[in-house]
Amino acid sequence: MKEITIVIGDRMGKGQKVGVGIESVAGFRAIVIPGMAADMKLGDVMHKENADLGISFCGSGGAGALTAKNKYGYAERHGMRSADEGETAIAEGCKVLGFGFMDTEELGKRIATAYLKKYPRS
Repeated sequence: MKEITIVIGDRMGKGQKVGVGIESVAGFRAIVIPGMAADMKLGDVMHKENADLGISFCGSGGAGALTAKNKYGYAERHGMRSADEGETAIAEGCKVLGFGFMDTEELGKRIATAYLKKYPRS
């Protein structure tokens, strides 16, 4: 069974807690882009890794998500401030999720679970 890859890019170089939450769901792999302004590299890393989903974190929740959309055409939603909004975006087919700063394990786990709900494994 194919491993599901989610890339995380955080403006302040964080994202590790979300990664732990993602990887707590069986069959998921999180790639946390290291360093400051990592959100701006999200689309490039998603494309290189052939990722299933990307998560961008910055103050507005939009810069990395919009850059990924503009460069690669990924469907995105930005400006989100809750896991509920992220779950809805996945249900509506978004491939890139743009949040304000929310580096929590709970968010990672809920995003991975929502992905499985939208795209069940066979």
